[in-house]
Amino acid sequence: MKQYNADTTTSDFATLFESTLTKMEKLQPGQMVETQIVSISKDSIFLQLSGKSEGVLERAELADQDGKLSVKEGDTVKVYFLNSKNGEMNFTTRISGEKAVPAMLESAYKNGIPVEGVVEKEIKGGYEVKIGEIRAFCPFSQMGQRRTENEEDYVGKHLTFKIQEYKENGRNILVSNRAIHEEARKEKIEALKNTLKEGMVVKGSILSIQEFGAFVDIEGIQALLPISEISRARVEDINAVLTVGQEIEATLLKIDWKSERISLSMKNLQSDPWEHALEKYPVDSKHTGKVVRVTDFGAFVSLESGLDGLIQASYRKDPGRRRCGEKNIPETGCVA
Repeated sequence: MKQYNADTTTSDFATLFESTLTKMEKLQPGQMVETQIVSISKDSIFLQLSGKSEGVLERAELADQDGKLSVKEGDTVKVYFLNSKNGEMNFTTRISGEKAVPAMLESAYKNGIPVEGVVEKEIKGGYEVKIGEIRAFCPFSQMGQRRTENEEDYVGKHLTFKIQEYKENGRNILVSNRAIHEEARKEKIEALKNTLKEGMVVKGSILSIQEFGAFVDIEGIQALLPISEISRARVEDINAVLTVGQEIEATLLKIDWKSERISLSMKNLQSDPWEHALEKYPVDSKHTGKVVRVTDFGAFVSLESGLDGLIQASYRKDPGRRRCGEKNIPETGCVA
């Protein structure tokens, strides 16, 4: 068995410490590091690096306008190496303000570091964006998660961008805000793959309504609620039962991660009236219903929500009444 003494331990520690410093020195500006938050102070967030080393991130980068942090000690974050000053290794989650010098913007372009800028004004084909003191261009097609009808909505806003092109030493810079949204969406999908399963019940908010169904926000991703899955009863006018912003509860009907399609069903949470139909409506029993649809072969009569019966066109309740299926039959004219 190998014996250790004080000198050996000291020597090993010195070697390890020197190795740690060497690894830290290899970090290049713009290099991405995924690490844990060690502690949080009034102005700074301290990050765990190799060995016992710590990096520093400005607290303001992960706080909202009210100063509330979106992270806590122990959380894992993705940061980008900026520089090392006075033995302190500085990191950032994005480049903005005084950090936005040409050299850092070029590094941001090469390493995919997000940059923060202000949308100054609308110009031909897009927007003029100011990143620190440097100007860039963002096409209409690259602004926002989806195209908006009012292009002026973005003017004056502070937004995050990815640099798509960096030319002429920074005199010609093309940026994209949509790329940021796409990356966030992909990260969200990867995280949800471990939590969302077909058949489970979820809550969501109606984003938009179409003739064929409604698009629903489920934990930051979009899902489709087909009109046929809204209710057990036939839905003729989707706008009569759903509104934009409405909170709903539904089951995950089908998940296709490959094509990024998720479908929902509110109908599955409703009891199926057909389960007890034979008990409630035995043969030769009489019931009153409402004619909801007339076809060439007969009339459909609603006995209760989600349960329709068919009166065949050849059936006569009595010789003196017109056959169901003939024209101009009043809605209450057929009795099952």
